[in-house]
Amino acid sequence: MRGAPSGRRPDYKKENGVFMSNINSGVDVEQWGIFELALEDSAASRADGNPFLDNHFSATFSQEGRSVKANGFYDGEGIYRVRFMPDTTGSWSYRTDSNLAELSGQEGTFEVKPAGQGNHGPVRVANTYHFAYADGTPYKQIGTTCYAWAHQGDALEEQTLATLKTAPFNKMRMCVFPKHYHFNENEPDFYPFALLEKGSSKWDGSFVPTDTGWRFDFERFEPAFFHHFEKRIADLQALGIEADLILLHPYDRWGFSRMSAEQDDRYLRYIVARLSAYRNVWWSMANEYDLMPQKSLADWDRYFQIVQQEDPYNHLRSVHNCFAFYDHTKPWVTHCSVQRSDLARTLIWRAQYKKPVVVDECCYEGDIPESWGNISGREMVHRFWEGTVNGGYVGHGDTFLDPNDVLWWARGGVLKGESAPRLAFLRKILESGPAAGLEPAKDSSPYRIAMAGGFDKVTIQQLIQGPSQDETPEGAELAEPAPKDRVMNWFATAHQPHEFYLTYFGVNQPSQAVAAVPPGERYKGEVIDTWEMTSTPLDAPVERGSVVTLPVKPYQALILRRVH
Repeated sequence: MRGAPSGRRPDYKKENGVFMSNINSGVDVEQWGIFELALEDSAASRADGNPFLDNHFSATFSQEGRSVKANGFYDGEGIYRVRFMPDTTGSWSYRTDSNLAELSGQEGTFEVKPAGQGNHGPVRVANTYHFAYADGTPYKQIGTTCYAWAHQGDALEEQTLATLKTAPFNKMRMCVFPKHYHFNENEPDFYPFALLEKGSSKWDGSFVPTDTGWRFDFERFEPAFFHHFEKRIADLQALGIEADLILLHPYDRWGFSRMSAEQDDRYLRYIVARLSAYRNVWWSMANEYDLMPQKSLADWDRYFQIVQQEDPYNHLRSVHNCFAFYDHTKPWVTHCSVQRSDLARTLIWRAQYKKPVVVDECCYEGDIPESWGNISGREMVHRFWEGTVNGGYVGHGDTFLDPNDVLWWARGGVLKGESAPRLAFLRKILESGPAAGLEPAKDSSPYRIAMAGGFDKVTIQQLIQGPSQDETPEGAELAEPAPKDRVMNWFATAHQPHEFYLTYFGVNQPSQAVAAVPPGERYKGEVIDTWEMTSTPLDAPVERGSVVTLPVKPYQALILRRVH
């Protein structure tokens, strides 16, 4: 919407002074789509003062005794909007409320049709440690990071979308605010607040907030910025990609990370009012929250609570760390967003927080000088598989030097690494596996070592055992195992007990593996080469204790599926 008026848009029809449109599908509103209502105030009501501060506007949407309140927002040029994401089909009614008499008490009805193809609703937590769409369809997260892709101008942004169209990623980590960092010295076309004075764009390598000369009116939002940004969210939605929106971050030359508490809170309420009706939105309070010492832990608690209270649809909420973890046990956190390179610890974080774990940053595939941005494609794929078999999910990034400083992780464009096709292969395997998700197998040596507190605390008796309780047939006693059932599972394994087992051998290259499935059950198997993207079926079914021959090379995996 570059160049479009900041307020009124051409896709509205006006009836009795009320502008109405469904911004996703034009005429009919579908389940988990967006119904949008726009009202125009009188010129006299905005002759003095600041409509962003002075006025409030909301609507209550009702169906068969149930009511949902959605806060609206001022969109410039006298236009107030409210957006609603209906989660059920049928007839809905609405009634508006405002301190402006001409905007208050407006009533109407609309029909909601069933969700269309590809519309599964927002993603929710499922089965404690996993995710599913609102209609129950499993969601297997394979994410990527393009922090400032939506602030690069139409040409580069469209190239990014074209790349995503054939990429495996179903989640994009992206900043609401533009980013100030190495490779991010270009200025965006739009700013989120009214610009008063331009400053310096040069990245000087300092992580200490300094005054670079930029001045904004933090009391007035810039609607054109949000028109453009929300279009990009809709573009991702059309590709089936979740938008993990980073609300605050420390990489800032404009002062957006150093607003007052009141300004922070107002911004959060405004962004939630504008964007919460998009079904593909996730809320990330920050990228590397702990690099903003000007904000206390109490501030981060407050931000979470504001977003939770203002969002009528309860989208997923997290916060990303650089060093210290936020306390993910707090009730307003829906899942853990983690920066760490040791993916084997994923199972420990699951046990600690009792929530899904997404290692959004495990380092990036690339060749830049910084240590976090130059792992190989093989290592990136390895970390995805390691996170998977330890019960979590992992995020990708691509940081190869470019003569024009267009790095995927920073600005988007094209992918230069080798990992993306291999991650597509992993996603296909996960989506063909158990719908309920994969749990770390408690009888594997890595699991028992981790749960014991490490190698210095585990005993050999804890490792050479029979099947664990969740591997024992329902109702059976967990007795001393017979010698033939004493099997050591040396490698991290994820499973759904009695149905599906995925063992990943990582950098090891064993020539054989012993099947550690429950006694009395038969399985068909396939050997997976995670780098070559091949699947080789086993010649015969296996049982507990069966020896499986493997290629002597790293990055192999073994999948066993129950034969009924």
